[in-house]
Amino acid sequence: MSERALSPALRRALAWVLPLGVLVLLHVAASREGAPRYAVSPVQVAMTWWELARSGELWADVGASLRRSFAGFAIGATLGVGLGLLCSVVRPLRAFFDPLVSMAYPVPKVALLPVLITWLGFGDASKVAMIALAVFFPTFINALYGARSVHPRWIWSARNMGASQSQCFFRVVVPASLPHVFNGLRSGLALSFVVLFAAEMVGARNGLGNLIIKAEEGMRFDLMYAAVFTIGVLGFAFDRLLLAVRRRLLARKFAGEDGNHG
Repeated sequence: MSERALSPALRRALAWVLPLGVLVLLHVAASREGAPRYAVSPVQVAMTWWELARSGELWADVGASLRRSFAGFAIGATLGVGLGLLCSVVRPLRAFFDPLVSMAYPVPKVALLPVLITWLGFGDASKVAMIALAVFFPTFINALYGARSVHPRWIWSARNMGASQSQCFFRVVVPASLPHVFNGLRSGLALSFVVLFAAEMVGARNGLGNLIIKAEEGMRFDLMYAAVFTIGVLGFAFDRLLLAVRRRLLARKFAGEDGNHG
């Protein structure tokens, strides 16, 4: 039976089979006599999560983490996309940044945290800087190569119709680069949550990463899993939001192009 032959409701139901099966297996494993302490039933994790949410402690940590993550994402994405698009049309700038990015991209950004703490201290500044650094690279690379993949014929056509260089850049290169730009933003958004945990392990007094560390020190595995689950849900929710923005912007872009051709 092909995927197209399945009804939308059946496809949605099948998508839940594996996650629910994993939860059942975890519950059975945690309920067995002599199970290790770290084997916690999903039911217990859900109860712990609810208690955290009801007490307000969870939302305070979520707010602190989101402030750091969003600040780092906004700074890194703005610099990455802006410089990437600019480097695509300014060759000297591209010749300067391309080797630097190629050399620095493979370096684990977590390894730079002690350096950033030395420069910026243990406060939020060092954490935001590390998140921004992690976000910069995928957004820069996708914006750069997305802009460079624009077909020269489109630019020649715009120039032949009297468009200036700046008009070609903003009306041809930038819109045509949007699919690649959003791919970079999506990767950067995921990295902002990944790096957030490592950043909050050192010197943080609040946040979900700090909550995980405190739970580990107190052997509260139910609390640790609840915090990890929260990070996953937040990452998923904002990824879906970014995809919705992407669909709307690209649909408007292509609809505008169809209208211009019509």
